[in-house]
This record gives sequence, structure tokens and C-alpha cells, in this order.
Amino acid sequence: MPDQPSHKPAEHTTKVSAPDALRADARRNRARVLEAAREVFAAQGVDAPMSAVARRAGVGVATLYRRFPTRSALVTAAFEDQLTVCAAAFDEALADPDPGHGLYTLLRKVCTTLVTDRGFETVFMAGFPASLDYDRERACAEERLTHLVQRARDAGRLREDFSPADIPLLLLAVSGLASQPPEAAVPAAHRLLTYLFQSFQADPPPRPAPLPPAPALDLSGLHRPVPTQPSTVRP
Repeated sequence: MPDQPSHKPAEHTTKVSAPDALRADARRNRARVLEAAREVFAAQGVDAPMSAVARRAGVGVATLYRRFPTRSALVTAAFEDQLTVCAAAFDEALADPDPGHGLYTLLRKVCTTLVTDRGFETVFMAGFPASLDYDRERACAEERLTHLVQRARDAGRLREDFSPADIPLLLLAVSGLASQPPEAAVPAAHRLLTYLFQSFQADPPPRPAPLPPAPALDLSGLHRPVPTQPSTVRP
């Protein structure tokens, strides 16, 4: 008897579409894991359990480890964008022909991002496990910052007793604004930076330029209860 025609879909159609579907699913899973990692690490630090990241992302721990076999790989991927922002900000500051303006512009970008992006705050301000290569990244940032400060001092833009250690002091003060809503935190960070940078100058003008507008803050904002983390983020 002759072969009867099959009414099943052609096999090659399934084989063509399946890899595309798998790749799209894998990309979605990876994006969810990275978003969850940034949230968990910002809330608990980069020592938070990998299982907490998996739960927040809605994937199994085995799925997480297939994509990121080590904590180092996950942290690096989660904060890659923030490290890129840091590097670009330093490059632009070093390329500025006016060292004082370059340093101020760098600090304004850093201060703005510190109060609006918790991931950036984690990368720029927090400590990382010794097993990660962030010691090298931090050493590189500190070296470039010292170079920027020295250029500004040599150009007569900064007072002679200004130290690179004054910049972490500034950033620690600004990072305290991160608990405020962005509409208050950003203008507050800009105003504080402008106040302090005027005092950093070697020859401050007798009539400094006007400060940025005062933010909508009062004493009630000094005490805020620590938010309770969702159960999906707890170990």
C-alpha cells in the first residue's frame, strides 16, 4: 500500500524554532537573576546567600549555578554596568583640560548616582569579599582619584592641604542621603557638594556662585526605621 500522507507538522519546523525559544528563555532567566542579584546584594551585601538570589529571581539554585558557577561571576555580571559608569566618569574627568572642573564634574556624577542607584553605591562604597578582584578595581580608582586631585592642586584649583582622603569623607556624607526620596536626595547631594567644593578651592571667590536650591528636607528625615526585607531575600 502506498504511504499515507502525515498530518503532523513537519519535524524541521520544531527543530528550527526550539533553539530560538530556548535562547529567549535563557536570556529572560539571566536578566531576572542579575536584577535579583543587584537587589539582594544592595540589601544584604555581596555575602548574601546565592539561594536568596535564586528565590528572588524565581529560578532554581541549579539554574543560577548553571549560568553563574561562582559568586565572583555573579557579582561581576550584576555590577558590570556600574563599573562601566565609574570608568567612564574617571576618563571624562582626566580628559577635562580644567582639572578643577574635571574633579567637580566627576564628584557631581558620583554623588548623584550614589543617591539614586543602590548598585553603584555597593560598588563604589562597600567592601567586597577578598576572593573577588574588586581590590584591584578599587586600587585603580584610588590611584586615578589621587592623580585628579594632584592635577587640580598643581593647577592652583585646590588648597594645598586638601587630601584625597577628603573625598571619601564627602561621599560618606552624601551616601547618607540615599534613604531619602530621589526628588529630595538629588538636590540635597548637589547642594552639599557645592558647599564643600567651594571650601576646597585654593582661592574661593569673595562672592561664591549661588548654591543649588535647598531640598525639601526637615529634621523628621533624620530618623527613618530600617525597612523590613521581604521574606524572599532572607537566607
